[in-house]
Amino acid sequence: MTETESIAYDVVVLGAGPVGENVADRTRVAGLSTAIVESELVGGECSYWACMPSKALLRPVIARADARRVPGLAHLAQGALDAPAVLAHRDYEVSDWKDDGQVAWVEGIGADLYRGLGRLAGPRTVTVTGPDGEQHVLTARHAVAVCTGSRALLPDLPGLSEVNPWTSREATSAKAAPGRLIVVGGGVVAVEMATAWQALGSQVTVLVRGKGLLSRMEPFAGELVAEALTEAGADVRIGTSVESVRREGGTLVVVTDAGDRLEADEILFATGRAPRTEDIGLETVGLKPGSWLSVDDTLRVTDSEWLYAIGDVNHRALLTHQGKYQARIAGAAIAARAAGVPLLETDRWGAHSATADHAAVPQVVFTDPEAAAVGLSLAEAEEAGHRVRAVDIDLSRVAGAGLYADGYRGRGRMVVDLDSEILLGVTFVGPGVGELIHSASIAIAGEVPINRLWHAVPSYPTISEVWLRLLEAYRG
Repeated sequence: MTETESIAYDVVVLGAGPVGENVADRTRVAGLSTAIVESELVGGECSYWACMPSKALLRPVIARADARRVPGLAHLAQGALDAPAVLAHRDYEVSDWKDDGQVAWVEGIGADLYRGLGRLAGPRTVTVTGPDGEQHVLTARHAVAVCTGSRALLPDLPGLSEVNPWTSREATSAKAAPGRLIVVGGGVVAVEMATAWQALGSQVTVLVRGKGLLSRMEPFAGELVAEALTEAGADVRIGTSVESVRREGGTLVVVTDAGDRLEADEILFATGRAPRTEDIGLETVGLKPGSWLSVDDTLRVTDSEWLYAIGDVNHRALLTHQGKYQARIAGAAIAARAAGVPLLETDRWGAHSATADHAAVPQVVFTDPEAAAVGLSLAEAEEAGHRVRAVDIDLSRVAGAGLYADGYRGRGRMVVDLDSEILLGVTFVGPGVGELIHSASIAIAGEVPINRLWHAVPSYPTISEVWLRLLEAYRG
């Protein structure tokens, strides 16, 4: 039996991942009635198939690598990882793919949860088709927020649909390590999953079509990660494309553009993302289904008064933490407009402006070594027309690095705007550097001048002393 119900809310949120949850939290705190719609697990991609499971797989890998570099401890870290224990802990971190805890959190903030496929049905209207076919019609007085995220994008390759390739979801949820794994791609998912599964017992081959790994970071980041993967036993092939893929019996066969024939048990394609907007009713409000949604700095869709697109769907920065930041900005903007605030704070670094999307997007790649960056690379800064200077430091020169790991290898770079003498970008590569990048984010977001940073004294002996070495190199 199908039942139709029409309910009015102040805000309707499509997607209950971390981004949608944060929008709902911010609008509820502001006193707005909020409904949140989810077709899969409450908690979204990050909780079950991305951030949480991937880091659960990678943490033992990094810990063992660090221990191997510590005198007096190295001999205890030479054996293989206990793969079943690692996978069991991964399952624990994703709550065995059950979302009871996340549902309780949504209910705890006072938002109403609707399970099912939510689709726009004209301005300010969302229809929800539940798992049993029941229908609900939700109307939004102030805003509909699209927070549906992105999905893996598979290339159009002969034979691909017949071999059941892995995407990021299968790579983070697999129940056992395949004997041989081919990873296609050179971005974050590719290098993290290559790192994890190589350490868990797979023989990994990485095929990178471009000039190197992690192409959106400084070139040295990808170079150091490629070196480490190779030393760990992976076969990293740069400038190599896949021409075809097929299965012969139980064996997967890949042919490259060089004519090489490679055999494996599984193949992971980490070759891009597409917005999950193909079936949410965009056509009913004059937008193209399956498209990325263009927004202003309050995260409101261009030329709309009520539709917001937050997180991956706006294609600004496909990162959970950046989507949650956008959600806080959007939530504040929605609440202000609902309250009739005549003029929002949309100036640079204003309360209703997602300025960090343009100036201070941080990212950590949890490989061995870690790669972390925020802001612009040298090439991006030059392309944007800034007059800049890059300052590089070998992290082995930092006293804290030598204490952190025997034979520490790493590199740091800061990109300085010579006209304003503030930082435009910072990149660190090396063991443990993920914990350094927030200090760089603060320096960039705060537009802290170099002469003021000189007085931010790093504790000795920590790897953070890299800041002193960078500043000394800049000042000469």
